[in-house]
Amino acid sequence: MVMEGNAGSLYGRLNRASTRGFLAYVAAGGACAAVLACFVLSAADPTAADRNDGMLRLASRSARVWPDLAFNWRVVVATVVGFLGSAFGTVGGVGGGGIFVPMLNLVVGFDTKSAAALSKCMIMGASASSVWYNLQVSHPTKEAPVIDYKLALLFQPMLMLGITIGVELSVIFPYWLITVLIIILFVGTSSRSFYKGILMWREETRILMETREREEQSKAACAANDVVIDPSYQEPLLTQPQPKEKSALETFLFNLRWKNILVLMSVWSCFLALQVLKNNSKSCSTVYWVINILQVPVAVSVFLWEAMQLCRESRARRMNGNLECVCEASIEWSPAQLIFCAFCGLLGGTVGGLLGSGGGFILGPLLLELGCIPQVASATATFVMMFSSSLSVVEFYFLHRFPIPFAGYLIFVSILAGFWGQCLVRKIVHVLKRASLIVFILSSVIFASALTMGVVGTQKSISMINNHEYMGFLDFCQ
Repeated sequence: MVMEGNAGSLYGRLNRASTRGFLAYVAAGGACAAVLACFVLSAADPTAADRNDGMLRLASRSARVWPDLAFNWRVVVATVVGFLGSAFGTVGGVGGGGIFVPMLNLVVGFDTKSAAALSKCMIMGASASSVWYNLQVSHPTKEAPVIDYKLALLFQPMLMLGITIGVELSVIFPYWLITVLIIILFVGTSSRSFYKGILMWREETRILMETREREEQSKAACAANDVVIDPSYQEPLLTQPQPKEKSALETFLFNLRWKNILVLMSVWSCFLALQVLKNNSKSCSTVYWVINILQVPVAVSVFLWEAMQLCRESRARRMNGNLECVCEASIEWSPAQLIFCAFCGLLGGTVGGLLGSGGGFILGPLLLELGCIPQVASATATFVMMFSSSLSVVEFYFLHRFPIPFAGYLIFVSILAGFWGQCLVRKIVHVLKRASLIVFILSSVIFASALTMGVVGTQKSISMINNHEYMGFLDFCQ
């Protein structure tokens, strides 16, 4: 179909626009947050952290609160919000942690740390079912898996390293600063994605109108030049061989790339082993910091290995006059582009660690920025989130950070939501021929997360001010 044939060039053309404005926005927002932090710290009582009167309460040292799993209005609201958040979050490729954490904290009543751990459980369930669905569908524009394994290998190690950094920063960063940073980042990414969605919608409208006009002209030409075909020639015309469509099993086996999956599993296992060793060591001890630092060479080595593969293959194709992209990202791989990807992977993981999400809030928009079509961006981001979120879930399980019954129930809800959300939205996209709907969903989920995190963070910060609580940076080793 003409619409599908032009899709690859359409999204590649739209996403080659300059991103300097967005980067300038992020830099300016970070600078404003830094200035605000300096102002708050200078106004804070420098001796507040040393008081021993029992009136000082540090938000990041909150006590564990685990409500029982019982049928009540709180669990019903959590089920509905969790189902919708998982369904739309996995379609957009962002997970939905920005919605799950406030919901579990405010509605159900979990403490912040337990809510973040349960959020990871929900993201893992929704991502796993979404990946299972994406392994059974074909690429909309060419003969390739809808999951881009090369981009997954490029981003996954840096994303996991960023999650480790984000978790540790969440211990020392004041709650209000985390809220400000997340709002700045989420508003920027959601507005950028929404703008891209509008451009894609307009271009899709133009292509659909041109396709409809060509069909009408073709029908008019056929009607004006009716030709009577001899019946003896009709049978050969009707029995010409048609392109063979793959069965569900053939599509599933074609979409699997065992070599890439084994590499991803190896990275996952290395990070899991290091995290378990770190959690079993004394905080801030020499062994603790050595294990922490060991994560850097693991992540960087895998990233550099995949980056060299992309650069080498891209250079070979250009020398042979082949202008086809190495992977779904329609950019020319260069050291500058790879450094940018490494930075964004770290940033996405750091935000995921601070928020309790899988890093998709950065990875989803980033893949669109690199030129991936919405279906591939969603499938690849969800695939990477499955590894990062499952790593956190296993780690939190060893740390006893969430109740098993509640986690099992929420994972079950998320698995159903992830599969049926993908199935419904992909069918709507196929019927309407509007892949930009996925971009609008992504933008809406990010904006809703910014709204909920903003409201919750503002409310909590005001409460801390009224209670004269310490609002500066905390001691990591305390």
